[in-house]
Amino acid sequence: MSAEVHRKPPSRARRSQAERTADTRGRILRAVVESIAEVGFQRTTASEIADRAGVTWGAVQHHFGGKDGILRAALEDSFARFAERLSDVPAAGAPLEERVAAFVDRAWEHFASPHYRSTFEILLSQAGRDGGSGESSWQAGMFRAWERIWRRLFGDASLPRRRSAELQRFTIAVLSGAAWLKLLGGPDAKDGAELELLKQTLVRELGT
Repeated sequence: MSAEVHRKPPSRARRSQAERTADTRGRILRAVVESIAEVGFQRTTASEIADRAGVTWGAVQHHFGGKDGILRAALEDSFARFAERLSDVPAAGAPLEERVAAFVDRAWEHFASPHYRSTFEILLSQAGRDGGSGESSWQAGMFRAWERIWRRLFGDASLPRRRSAELQRFTIAVLSGAAWLKLLGGPDAKDGAELELLKQTLVRELGT
């Protein structure tokens, strides 16, 4: 009988400090998004975030500097995810119908996700906080992020600047409204015809 060979299991590579930091930040951000999506903004307390992330509130403060810091980071993470979803949409120069269809479909994936529901509640909580201007710096940041994507995809359209801004806000309004209608309709709610109507409107407006 051959002698049994005992092999020492391979040791797991130790993660670097940067990897551990990224993991902790990721868990905290996921905790914020999940909590707001599930229980709402008002019930997403410091202890709720810390419990869901499996860390202390002190650790959250260490990484984000407090509640405003974690909320801003959650928004930035959501904007980054939105941009990533749209990264493979054909840019200006490709057939307009193809660009619009891909844009609306990818954007809808984001607006129908927990990330957007959390983004909306955070932005709503900040409305009017900047001296009564009607638009917080956080909302302004969202519109700037949106406009960068819009210019990449539809920068070749000959619309006046004001009309382009109106069309962007209209698009956000339609996607937001459709997302909340789907949420109110429950898990069995079907995507409405408003998305197809949005595509038709964008093709008509951007093609003029």
